[in-house]
Amino acid sequence: MTVEHRRGVAGLALIAAFMVFVDGTIVNVTLAQLATHLHASRAELEWAVNAYTLSFAAVMLGAGAITDTLGAKRAFVAGLTVFTASSAVCAVATSMLMLNLARLVQGAGAALLLPSALVLATASATDEHTRHRLVSWWAAAGGVGMAAGPLLGGALVALANWRAVFAVNVVIGIPAVVWSLLSMPSVVRRRRRLDVAGMGTATVLIGGLVFALIEAPALGRHPAVITAAALTVGGLVGFVWVERSIPEPLLPPGIYTDRGFAVTAVQGALFNFAFYGVLFALSLMLQQGRGLSALATGLLFLPLTGLISIGSLCSTPLAQRFGRATVLSVGQAVLAIALLALAWAGTTSALWPLVLALLPAGFSSGLLVPTMTSQSIAAVEPALHGAASAAFNTSRQIGAAVGVAIFGPLLGTTHSFTTGFVTCVIVASAATTITLFLTTLATASTGLEQSLANQEPSGLVRTCNVVSTRSRLSS
Repeated sequence: MTVEHRRGVAGLALIAAFMVFVDGTIVNVTLAQLATHLHASRAELEWAVNAYTLSFAAVMLGAGAITDTLGAKRAFVAGLTVFTASSAVCAVATSMLMLNLARLVQGAGAALLLPSALVLATASATDEHTRHRLVSWWAAAGGVGMAAGPLLGGALVALANWRAVFAVNVVIGIPAVVWSLLSMPSVVRRRRRLDVAGMGTATVLIGGLVFALIEAPALGRHPAVITAAALTVGGLVGFVWVERSIPEPLLPPGIYTDRGFAVTAVQGALFNFAFYGVLFALSLMLQQGRGLSALATGLLFLPLTGLISIGSLCSTPLAQRFGRATVLSVGQAVLAIALLALAWAGTTSALWPLVLALLPAGFSSGLLVPTMTSQSIAAVEPALHGAASAAFNTSRQIGAAVGVAIFGPLLGTTHSFTTGFVTCVIVASAATTITLFLTTLATASTGLEQSLANQEPSGLVRTCNVVSTRSRLSS
């Protein structure tokens, strides 16, 4: 592979990571226009965000195996094609049903795109140092995309309308697909059996859960909600049974039986629950509650998004100096307090308190995501890093979907936006406090285990050891 090809592949992988994560947050600033232009209800607006998150989470578990089976180039081209085509359908959608179905497909394409892009980027590396640097850049590109979504979306809506948010993916995606087909080198495939049953049951489980959470507040005990709840239970039972009965499951036992990974996965889900839920509530509160434009809303998000990027860049050196547990504890404590400050700021008529509260919230969020990701991978053996990464990201996406589903009803109607917003942010602060509690427990448990492993034997034990040694020598 020539130097030009390596740079092209690496650059395309970074663009793919940016596109995937930016589409997870960019839609939030289009919600007001969608409500007006397509006459969207609150539940339909929630689906505009959650349809993408739902399929992303459901397919992500099997995306690594799909990449291994098809090969990174084929999986990348397939994912990028699906992502681009579904974005085009979103851009020309004439109803919320059409838009949300296209968003569902778009999330599946994004899930295929993400792991294959990482494989292609690292395959182009010529040494270990370059490989680590490319992984860091790839992760940073995703973080910048997540942070830049509201501002970029606000600018596109101001320049054109909500359709431009999806059309820009087509403008970037078509040339990228053509270049990939003509110039991207193939990567050697690894033999791996595809767990189709596991992917299917996981999709049923996650889809049923999110659908029930979104529709239950509006429909109550409707047959559709009851069916979704039944599918959730059936999907869970089926997934557990399938994963225990096949030789190459999506979630190897070494992952979900590891206490350290389980704690980090729960923390990731709670963080995304709080972050994406607050992002959804804040977007609606600013636009529908306070009447701000999409561009003004995006600009108000700039302190949050800008500090997320800075926090992400600072997370690795801080973790190396002070340890991941310290960074997690400080970041979670700061975020919980910042969210309480944001709740207070939501009751004031001025906007500057909101901006001030978003500054520490953004920086602490930027610290937490890379640190939790590193913690989840470090908790398991190297052979399970790929599966652990997929499982951790899946737990985060499920948390995001549940957050939007719950915060929508909590936000209330346009006549009670202030009270509803304060309720949402207090719930988010409580969820963040739980992550801090889990970090404290995990740190104390680890410290106790290390202390027991390293402490000197007691006097009785030392005496027994001496007697035992003398007995062996005399015999």
